[in-house]
Amino acid sequence: MSSYHLDHLQYLETEAMHIMREVAAEFERPAILFSGGKDSVCLLRLAEKAFRPSDIPMPLLNVDTGHHFPELNEFRDRRARELGVKLIVRRVEDAIAKGIAVPAPGEISRNRLQIPTLLAAVEEFHFDCLVGGARRDEEKARAKERFFSFRDSFGQWDPKNQRPEIWNLYNARVNPGEHMRAFPLSNWTEMDVWEYIRQERIEVPTIYFSHKRQCVRRNGQWLPATELLPPKPDEKVRELVVRVRTIGDVISTGLVESPADSVDDILAEIAAARVTERGSRADDKAGEAAMEDRKKAGYF
Repeated sequence: MSSYHLDHLQYLETEAMHIMREVAAEFERPAILFSGGKDSVCLLRLAEKAFRPSDIPMPLLNVDTGHHFPELNEFRDRRARELGVKLIVRRVEDAIAKGIAVPAPGEISRNRLQIPTLLAAVEEFHFDCLVGGARRDEEKARAKERFFSFRDSFGQWDPKNQRPEIWNLYNARVNPGEHMRAFPLSNWTEMDVWEYIRQERIEVPTIYFSHKRQCVRRNGQWLPATELLPPKPDEKVRELVVRVRTIGDVISTGLVESPADSVDDILAEIAAARVTERGSRADDKAGEAAMEDRKKAGYF
């Protein structure tokens, strides 16, 4: 009698597809959070495999800070067209103009302003579940999430009041005004994501691979020199061969010097890395408490 065993990636894929199908079955108006980053492109592939030949039964939602890398937005729009999936983009700039998001005096980063923009989109479209690509290995606050993470009527998350998830059974009930966040990639690691990208031959934005870019050294890391992040008088602009490990906006995304120009090169680099993936994100420098506070307020 023969038996069938799933390998590591097959198990993760099956688990994630199960979560995607649970979302489709349990919720009336779900959406997939799609930035164009490596985790969200894996979500799209999983959605394809979970629902094809039918259409993917939920739209894509993106919160555009106005500070995104142009390469990322181009990739986001093109992939949505190629898959024939509805893409909803809500811009922080518009939220500011409508008074939904209010910048603090002197605030340059729009990271915090994504929260009211996202929650306004949830209210506008009556979304009852948002599927995100967050993983527990990324950061300590994210490690506290369950597969199905409840948000109250204010869009807020209470890490001490989460529902038990036993034997792959999930309590997806929400009252009007409440919603759920679902994280199919919870048990994946950065290495798993790139191995899946290699296995499935998934296209990712070019900025994940080595390229030349104008950079400035600030707070112990290389940041892209742009109009949004101009060099200070005492900072020297250097052209370096760099890539990104995790993508935020132009202001917060740290660059790593790297010759990696293929997925195999990236996998070898990750295996040898001694800095965490989000160690290159300027918006995470404030530590676990800052991320947890943002998530409690409704962050992704």
